[in-house]
Amino acid sequence: MRVCLLASGSKGNSLFIEAGDSRILVDAGLSARELTRRLAMLSVRPEEIDGLFVTHEHVDHIRGLFPFANRYGTPVYTHPLTKQSILDQEKLKTWRDFDPDRGVEIGALRVGACPITHDAAAPLGFIFDTPEGRVGVATDLGMVTRLVAERLKGCRVLVLESNHDEEMLRDGPYPWFLKQRIRSRHGHLSNETSSRLLEFLLWERLEAVFLAHLSQENNTPDLAGDAALRVLARTDRCRPALLIGSQQEARLWSDGCR
Repeated sequence: MRVCLLASGSKGNSLFIEAGDSRILVDAGLSARELTRRLAMLSVRPEEIDGLFVTHEHVDHIRGLFPFANRYGTPVYTHPLTKQSILDQEKLKTWRDFDPDRGVEIGALRVGACPITHDAAAPLGFIFDTPEGRVGVATDLGMVTRLVAERLKGCRVLVLESNHDEEMLRDGPYPWFLKQRIRSRHGHLSNETSSRLLEFLLWERLEAVFLAHLSQENNTPDLAGDAALRVLARTDRCRPALLIGSQQEARLWSDGCR
């Protein structure tokens, strides 16, 4: 198994997962050219992507969606309401409606999902079950519901939002309405909320944790990492690798990589 956070942040998000012979992307928030370049660093050709799953319609998650999928014929899986909210949707011919209650199988991957709270049409978190273990993805959510926490149990790899430090957001330059949006039930998770979710999800076979969607203005990698490390220091159940997402560089975990 390989999991690579190709990019993460307010300017573009994309995640690559490989299990067996199956290769998928979650979101295409970079340009098609940049997505292709970062996949090449993994020795992956874009035409080898078996499916592209969209969490929601915000531009930092779909910027390169049309040019990438049209150029390489990549099947794009979205909630029907997400598809309806995307402008010029008729320009993409590879749409696949995705029912989160039924999921879909792509080779070795069984893809499920659960609704999350964010200011989008029908935002989703994803769960990828493979013969090599489960990968859970929950970013761009304003609160952790019981459903989200339960669905993310038993993951070998977790990708969790750790968007902002609460004090930096409170004292930072954003206007009040934007601070309120970020802190709301339909905004983004703080470092502390993310770390509490991580603590709930710890188990013996957790091997990697990615911290995703860090705010450039309201967070730092050190603050996000420290919040997660405090949780990990209190447990002897597992010792997962901790990888902090970056806008500029990909972050890779694979079998045997610590």
